[in-house]
Amino acid sequence: MSGGPPRDGIPAILDPTFLRASEETRLEDREPVMTYDPANGPARAYPIRYLMWHEIVNDVVGNRPVAVTFCPLCNTGMVFDARLDGRTFTFGVSGLLRHSDMIMYDHQTESCWQQALGEGIAGQMTGQQLTQLPAWMESWAAFRVAHPDGLVMEEPDWRRAYGTNPYRNYDTSRPFLYTGEDPPHGIPPLERVVRVGDRAWPLTRLRRAGQIEEAGVMLTWAEGQSSALDTADISHGREVGNVRVRDARGRDVAHDIPFAFAFHAFHPDGRWMLGK
Repeated sequence: MSGGPPRDGIPAILDPTFLRASEETRLEDREPVMTYDPANGPARAYPIRYLMWHEIVNDVVGNRPVAVTFCPLCNTGMVFDARLDGRTFTFGVSGLLRHSDMIMYDHQTESCWQQALGEGIAGQMTGQQLTQLPAWMESWAAFRVAHPDGLVMEEPDWRRAYGTNPYRNYDTSRPFLYTGEDPPHGIPPLERVVRVGDRAWPLTRLRRAGQIEEAGVMLTWAEGQSSALDTADISHGREVGNVRVRDARGRDVAHDIPFAFAFHAFHPDGRWMLGK
């Protein structure tokens, strides 16, 4: 269904520019950024204050084309390899939603893609699957500490109210344009969960524990990140914390932190990791 804006009414970024993390920026310590740390080259931070208004950043990192995506209605922040079968794709925002999640489209075939799955759902690329890359949402302060030589995306040259949240109080209310079932087990629809594959750990459980080791991964939580979908000022949102997911060898694992309703909608047979 239509989310309101027309196709490209939310303009994706095609040519991002970057500053060094050590340079002066407009960012506050607690506000969130999407972090992508490639094997070759410095880590990059994509501030949610910009993704909130653009939802997709098409970038090339270490010769790898990537699509950095964020759907505020589902809180799904995900980075995809933008290559399939030897072809490189760039993506825009279609203006359509399914289960309240952004539908992307590619500029090469105009096929539609479900952002929460990285899956082609209409057009020539139906059934094709983008590869999700290890990336995570963390505070700007946490990024600077971990990557003092990293890069941060510079403010785009668009007239937008960057740093503000147009979905004020959204993550304490109800999902927008969602008509599906609520999550099971009494989990609130807008509770954040840590999704790894088809498993979901409620953020409330991880926050209480601080660290969870199960299903072959280690999840950790540390304070310091504000919710981008709470107050009008992104940097003043309530505490949601910094989450990391690693495997037994300490390598970062592809994951995201969707709202519970989105996990249930797109992974109806998924496993809820509720603990004892």
